Amino acid sequence: MKIKTTIAVIALTLAPGIVFAQCSGDKIKAETAASCMPGATWDEAKAACVANPTS
Repeated sequence: MKIKTTIAVIALTLAPGIVFAQCSGDKIKAETAASCMPGATWDEAKAACVANPTS
């Protein structure tokens, strides 16, 4: 009985950290240079697609 209780306590203690680690990857921006629309280029400083300047 003591072993089962210890395992349950460890599982409940680690559960929030495991869930947070799995969900934190969703916040990473998936946009890259390959996903820029035609007429736009990747701006490394802004980490986003920006419209090409026209002259």
